[in-house]
Amino acid sequence: MLKVLYLGYVWPEPNSSAAGGRTLEFLRSFRAQGWQVMFASAAALSPHRFDLATLDIEEKSIAVNDDGFDQLLLELQPQVVVFDRFFTEEQFAWRVEKHCPQALRVLDTCDLHSLRDARHCILKSQLQTHGATWRPPILAEVIQHMRVSELAMREIAAIFRCDLSLMISDVEMEILQQHFAVPPSILQLNRAMLTANAQQNLPGFEQRQGFLSIGNFRHAPNWDAVLWLKQNIWPAIRARLPNAQLRIFGAYPPPKASQLHQAKEGFHVLGWAEDAQAEMAKARVCLAPLRFGAGIKGKLADAMAAGTPSVTTQIGAEAMDMGLPWCGAVADGVEQFAQAAVELYLDEARWQAAQIQGQQILHRLFNREHDQTMLIQSIRECLETVERHRAQNFIGAMLRHHTMKSTQYMSQWIALKNQQ
Repeated sequence: MLKVLYLGYVWPEPNSSAAGGRTLEFLRSFRAQGWQVMFASAAALSPHRFDLATLDIEEKSIAVNDDGFDQLLLELQPQVVVFDRFFTEEQFAWRVEKHCPQALRVLDTCDLHSLRDARHCILKSQLQTHGATWRPPILAEVIQHMRVSELAMREIAAIFRCDLSLMISDVEMEILQQHFAVPPSILQLNRAMLTANAQQNLPGFEQRQGFLSIGNFRHAPNWDAVLWLKQNIWPAIRARLPNAQLRIFGAYPPPKASQLHQAKEGFHVLGWAEDAQAEMAKARVCLAPLRFGAGIKGKLADAMAAGTPSVTTQIGAEAMDMGLPWCGAVADGVEQFAQAAVELYLDEARWQAAQIQGQQILHRLFNREHDQTMLIQSIRECLETVERHRAQNFIGAMLRHHTMKSTQYMSQWIALKNQQ
């Protein structure tokens, strides 16, 4: 029986974030093969985490810079180790290579963190220079920032070091291959693990009321979107639609978010939603004014599944439309965004057309069975040819030789210091 060790950056919370749902789908795919799976994480146990015991997956709390993890590897002897985001690879990959050198090392990027960070830095620079005015940065600006970013160097080095990196966006795959010389053989596009299937018997236009925005408050792009809604976009919508109501859901709302709640302004900050899909299906329009970010946006995929048209930005719709008309509207300016949201909210014919477009995008973009098959096939093929596969990635071998040694020695020094 194949043994898989999944090293989670956090414990999976499918009802709190798209990343949590994606992780859970990977775990289910592995168990569907009859593989033995252990999920381990150094993160604190969270209140909304999924009970992995229901999938017959063993859970293990681990610690960084702790030699106890070495014993876990020696006892389990996994053939596949999955790193949840590059931070986890940095912490644990050298130990995996030392004790289980033949184990296939798989990185789930979730999204390209350095791409999101570059856009965030450019946004902050724009706001300092131009006040509330924002425009999406062109690709050349983003690449220029990434080329001198320590975060990009760390993240792309981790991608090179791994045998296989799972990507959620074809745009990000293209960036890695064209601008950072990452070989296609170590990248695999895997989008379908993200979204739920399209719902049946959806409420119609007249049965729905209000606008909705949703997103984990710990995720910086979501918090920025809430602020932009509160300060600029929602006042512009209320000026056109005075009785409009907006419900904002999201896990882990900080006090500064709760303080934005203003019922008289129709701005309702409601926190965690026990059933996000049910809440999405009640709304007539989903608002996702994302000024920075990366990957595929789970909230927009959920909106499509719930038959809820959406208004978002170019960055929000990135890598999701597959060349089809967007299921609502894409607008980057405050006034354009507000006008598009109101028109979509009031025009039933436009709303119904957008709902159909969302179903078409969902069908074309997300094919869970295909992506699941390709994932398992790639893992099996890499396991059978691991030495030849690694020999074709000299840069990865070079980075493992140099950077992993420095990480190893630093970790060992910290572990020794903690024992004193």
